Amino acid sequence: MKGYWHFPAFAAGTAILYVFFNTNWIIVAFLLWLFYLYFYERLRKWPIIISLTVFILFLFFIPDTDHHQLYDHHFPSEETNFSGTIISPVTSTKDKLEFIMEESTTNQKILVLYFPPINDESFKNNKFYKSMKHGANCTLKGTAELPAESRNPNQFDYRHFLLTQGITHQLILDSLENIQCSGSSFLNRFYTARQFLLTHVENKLSAFSSSWLTAIVFGDDSNIDDETEEIFQRWSLTHIIAISGTHIGLIVGLCYFLLIRLNMLTKEKSQWLMVILLPVYALLAGGAPSVWRASTMVVIFILLNKYKLKFSYTDVLSIVFLLLILIDNYIVYHVGFQLSFIVTLAILLSKKWISETDSIFWQVLQINFVSQMAIIPIQFAYFSLFQPLSIIINLIIIPYFTIFVIPLMYSLLPLTFLPDLLIQPFDLIFAGIHKWVLAFIRMIDRLFFYPFLLNGFPINAAAIYFVLFFVFMNDLQRKKLKQSLVSGLFMCFLIIGIAAKPYFSETGTVTMFDIGQGDAFLIELPYRKGVLMIDAGARFSFEDMEATEKVYQQILKPYFYSRGIRRLDALILTHDDLDHVGSVPFIMKDLAVDEIIITEYFDDTFLRELAGENSPTEITRVGRNDYFEVGNHGFYVLAPHVEHMSANENSLVLYTELGGESWLFTGDIGKNEEKELLETYPNLSLYVLKVAHHGSNTSTDKFFLEKTNPKFALISVGESNSYGHPAMEVVQTLKEEETIILRTDRNGAVQYLFNEHGGTFYTHLP
Repeated sequence: MKGYWHFPAFAAGTAILYVFFNTNWIIVAFLLWLFYLYFYERLRKWPIIISLTVFILFLFFIPDTDHHQLYDHHFPSEETNFSGTIISPVTSTKDKLEFIMEESTTNQKILVLYFPPINDESFKNNKFYKSMKHGANCTLKGTAELPAESRNPNQFDYRHFLLTQGITHQLILDSLENIQCSGSSFLNRFYTARQFLLTHVENKLSAFSSSWLTAIVFGDDSNIDDETEEIFQRWSLTHIIAISGTHIGLIVGLCYFLLIRLNMLTKEKSQWLMVILLPVYALLAGGAPSVWRASTMVVIFILLNKYKLKFSYTDVLSIVFLLLILIDNYIVYHVGFQLSFIVTLAILLSKKWISETDSIFWQVLQINFVSQMAIIPIQFAYFSLFQPLSIIINLIIIPYFTIFVIPLMYSLLPLTFLPDLLIQPFDLIFAGIHKWVLAFIRMIDRLFFYPFLLNGFPINAAAIYFVLFFVFMNDLQRKKLKQSLVSGLFMCFLIIGIAAKPYFSETGTVTMFDIGQGDAFLIELPYRKGVLMIDAGARFSFEDMEATEKVYQQILKPYFYSRGIRRLDALILTHDDLDHVGSVPFIMKDLAVDEIIITEYFDDTFLRELAGENSPTEITRVGRNDYFEVGNHGFYVLAPHVEHMSANENSLVLYTELGGESWLFTGDIGKNEEKELLETYPNLSLYVLKVAHHGSNTSTDKFFLEKTNPKFALISVGESNSYGHPAMEVVQTLKEEETIILRTDRNGAVQYLFNEHGGTFYTHLP
């Protein structure tokens, strides 16, 4: 099999894709490919047989996280005693303690969590906490529950995220006295050493420097501020923070220099030491897939060299790929695993092109270019965006990290065991330089962040992209520049075509987001003629009554990015309560908003402060009988008509047609305003009613429903909210009128897909 290991690896990758996407054409394409290789004698019989065997085995070996058999055991819904073994490191911060336990009866994995009092780390001195170790046998008392799931399109799905690790339930400890553990495993020694080193570094260095050292050396980026992490993600720089082959290469080079050049050990003994130390470092560094890939490849090459065996880089990469999956079949769901192998494979396949230049500068540019191009489909699939200028930024930042930051962090670690007086100069020098570099990156982000946003990257388009990319690189290596230019243009056209898809689609979408106790509706008109929001609520702190950005960051922003939305043609605000306008500041910070439409009684002070004096955003006030258009789509204003001295009762009421059916958006009006609407518009008939005030009994009068006769009622309401919304009498009245109720607390987000002939409702939760 020497020289052919990439075929079984490709077969395993194809099986993984089938499990991910459950598309039969993947199997058909794979079998046709094997038949082609055999029929035209491009491959011998045994590699084909082995590849086919690997494919079949991996079809059953890779877990399918979308199937319900993962929940084959349902734990009691009340507090119960559990016993099991801790199978993960026990991690703790000032905010949270967590570990994974394998339950002894069912062998299911449970995520155990404990949330201490705010800023109280005294629990780390608790005897029950100290007994929690990897491999310990534990008994605990609590209630196992299903993790929270995504309630909106493109919202992070915590339940699915845990399923990709084989974790089916979570259990939150009320007290550490509810758990008792004994014993530990051999691996616990390494996890204890890791925790000791992390704590040691935090105590010896400034908070800024220690956060970067623990990220670079130990793979723990939890102390790097969220803004920096987000910027690094936007500019495809997160691979710099994550431990990769560069780090392993520096470690091996440094050790070889110290051990061999300084005559501390012979070459043979140094190699054996590397074989032992690299797996140990992988454990100390948190065991990320990229660390294991790089460490394992180096160990294999050392062993092959010692026993004078010749294997290609591609063979070794393929063997490591198969080996890591066999050790942990859930690793295939790890984004770092996917990116690490795709980038490494792309660089290996391009090594001839890269090696043809003697300039280190151009080699870095070429490697960066290949790496960025290879991950574009995955970048869009996971993050819905790609920043073309990231190739240039990487060219600037990668050398800085490779030459300065990474070597300094590894050198600084042993220095932390010296007196503070000797460490502080290094700490100050690094902090001063690195803060300047981060300020430069933030400036670039502020001035030049113009990413491509895509509504996902279909599997068939990804397949076409990678074929084109392979042809492009092959032509480039063979110096066929015209042919490579053609395939490169086709790659660009493919991405542009996916991005332009909404502009050629006759289907429009209305989305009622599940943001809890608040309203947020997004209307995307057919052919992307217009995108507008009606209200954009937020959750808020009862202590200071200030809106938080949680709704925007976790729900609205991911959806905007996934749909390629960077501009709102109109932002319509029914009234100025936080549960209807709380996310507006965050929207206006990230998105261009052409027009804000409000009532004559809306206090627009904060809007004008947000927009600024020279803002292109136009603020328009409307009242009864006004008519306005967004993207040639008309809206009629039915209320308010007079000042009611109440924000709710002054709510903007809009009538429009979507999918050829009549819709009424009501804000938070009450029964008196509903009565006034019927008096003014006695022939008002509805297909869809946005139920006012989240289903409160102050609205949705029986007479109003009888006269308007809506077929569907949309209720935007928080799950288990403290207000008791929707009121039982409102729900009962709607049922008596045979109105179909769609509510966010039970259905999650609700979407209406429509065209000029009609539309259909879909709920995010079954």
